[in-house]
Amino acid sequence: MLAQALGVSVAYLADASEIRLEEVEFRSKRALGRREQARIQARVLRRLERYLAVEEALRLPNVSWDSPRAAPFPMRDGLSGAEHAAGHLRAHWGLGTTPITNLVQVLEDRGIKVLTMPLDRVDGMTALARQRHREGETSHVIVVNERKPGDRQRFTMAHELGHMVLEVPPSVAEKAAHQFAAAFLMPREALLQEVGWRRTSIGWCELFRLQRVFGVSAQALTRRCEAVGVFNATLARLLYSEFSQRCWTRPPFEEPVEIPCERPARFERLCFRGLAEGTISTSKAMELLEMTIEELVWHMASPVDHTAEQRLRRRIGSHPT
Repeated sequence: MLAQALGVSVAYLADASEIRLEEVEFRSKRALGRREQARIQARVLRRLERYLAVEEALRLPNVSWDSPRAAPFPMRDGLSGAEHAAGHLRAHWGLGTTPITNLVQVLEDRGIKVLTMPLDRVDGMTALARQRHREGETSHVIVVNERKPGDRQRFTMAHELGHMVLEVPPSVAEKAAHQFAAAFLMPREALLQEVGWRRTSIGWCELFRLQRVFGVSAQALTRRCEAVGVFNATLARLLYSEFSQRCWTRPPFEEPVEIPCERPARFERLCFRGLAEGTISTSKAMELLEMTIEELVWHMASPVDHTAEQRLRRRIGSHPT
C-alpha cells in the first residue's frame, strides 16, 4: 500500500537507497501535503539512482556544479542584487549577453542534473543529492514539470538557479528569484540591442518574434522590458490589458507562440555511451532507459535523429517497430 501511494515498486521501496535528498524546495502555488512531497521525492530518488549508476559505471567523477566563488550572492542592496548576480553568473559561465538557446544544455554542462517528469500542482523542485558512501560528494538537482509549456519550463529552471546562487531573506526569496530569472534569460544589453530604448508601441508580429528569440512568454518579456526601461509605462499597461482580455494571464496561460520544450539529454547520452563501450550490459541499459529490447536496438542501429523521430511519432500516435 505504501509503494502504491508513493508511485514506486515494492522492490524499490524495500531496497536501502544509497542517496538522500537534502535542502528540498518545491515551487508550487498551493501547499503540498507530506504524502505528495514524499511521492515526488521517491520518484526523483529513483531517477537519480539510475543517473548516478551510469556515471559510476563509466567511472565519471561526480563533479560539483560550476558555481562562482562569490556565490551565494548576498542581497544587501534590495532586489537589484539579483540583476548583479545574473550578470556575474553569465560572465562566469562565458555566456556573454546573448539569448540562451538551450538552457537545459547550459545547466547540464555546468554540473547541474536536470530531470523532467509529469508533476501535479508543482512547477519545479530543487534539491541537493548526497550519496551515503561518498559523503563529500553532492549533486545539485533541478526538477521541472514536463507538462508545462516550454517558456514556463525555462523560466522555472532559471528561477531555481536563482535560489541556488542568491542569499536572501525568506520574505523576498521568490521575488528575488523571479528577478534573477528574468535578468538571466533576458539581459538588459540584449534587450536594448534587439528591441531598442523607450519604445512607445510594438506590433504583435515583433513581440512574438522576440518571444522566440529569448524563449519566454509575452508576459515575462513585457515585464522585463518595462523593468529595464525598454517599454514605457503606457505601452506596458496597454499590453497587460490585452493579455488579460485574451485570457493569457489565467491558467493554463496559453499564448499563441509555442516555445519548444527542452529535453535533458546527458543521462540518455551516457547510457548509450556505456552500451557502445561495453561498460553497461544490454539488460542494464534497458533497465536504466526503461526501454524494451526492440526500442533499444532501434535506437542503436538506425542512423536517424531519434529525438526528433520520437516527437513526430508521439504526435501521430504511432510507436517504433
